[in-house]
Amino acid sequence: MLTYTPPTAAKFIPVIDLEESFSADLEARKKVAWEVHKACRDTGFFYVSNHRMSESMTEGQLALARAFFALPLEEKLKININNNPTMRGYEPMSSQALDDGSMPDLKEGFLAGINGLQAYVTKGEYNSQNQWPDAVPSMAPTTDAYLLGMLALGRHLMSVLALSLELPEDYFSEGLDMPMITTRLLHYPPQPRVGQGNQLGAGAHTDWGMLTMLLQDEVGGLEVRNADGEWVRAPHIPGTFIINLGDMVPVLTNGLYHSTMHRVLNSTPDRHRYSVPTFFDPNYFFRIKPLASCGAPQGGPAREYTVGEHIAEMYAKTYGGKVA
Repeated sequence: MLTYTPPTAAKFIPVIDLEESFSADLEARKKVAWEVHKACRDTGFFYVSNHRMSESMTEGQLALARAFFALPLEEKLKININNNPTMRGYEPMSSQALDDGSMPDLKEGFLAGINGLQAYVTKGEYNSQNQWPDAVPSMAPTTDAYLLGMLALGRHLMSVLALSLELPEDYFSEGLDMPMITTRLLHYPPQPRVGQGNQLGAGAHTDWGMLTMLLQDEVGGLEVRNADGEWVRAPHIPGTFIINLGDMVPVLTNGLYHSTMHRVLNSTPDRHRYSVPTFFDPNYFFRIKPLASCGAPQGGPAREYTVGEHIAEMYAKTYGGKVA
């Protein structure tokens, strides 16, 4: 258990302008990649602006979150995630414990992916269809459009990540033909203080996969642990996504890039927090193994695994084995 201690004032989570990463000029793209390189070695977290996702698209997704979570519980439970073989649909409050040893997280969620693309295997199934609430008919087309936009952004960020490691920009393309992409609507009720058993909105954890692209509302509440072990706030910055690296990246880079611990506490009185993280990983069978260009593994031989094996294992762990 990582017992809660208050964060310090924010120090430095960089904002990286992606505009030149779309340039036809390789040197311009390399300059952006260098900024990503520095952020990945330092915090493993950074904001991106000029990402090509429209404000209407992002604000529409947050509006959907507010509408969906305002539904009566019995309506949301009609699409209970536990009735779907690959974890799509409604996630009831306090279903997940991200910080081992702490009480379950004080949040509820909704998960969706792109139908026809690979889904996380949790109950022996490989692909899955989304579950949609009848009471919010706009949710399916709006989320589908959002996912397609995030699919393009995820692929673009992977090319920038490759360039940041002095690899060809298409280095990861073999794993991006049918990437595993899931978006998650989250609702955190107000929490004036840390709950019994160190209960937070989201307990201290690292993300499991390759990239997380987070859209958060103005309430904030995200906290990141820096290299000194201090907790700093990652506030809402209009027009940006927060990007962080998951646990696959330190394996790929032999520890050169970091997967950083973070958590959520919505301590804003009378304000509910809504966020939309999108998790972007290579395809299910893509093998995560160290890049020779990043030097020898730190601390002995590095573990190797496929994307699907790792994600399924982490789902089972954080949901108490209920989805294994």
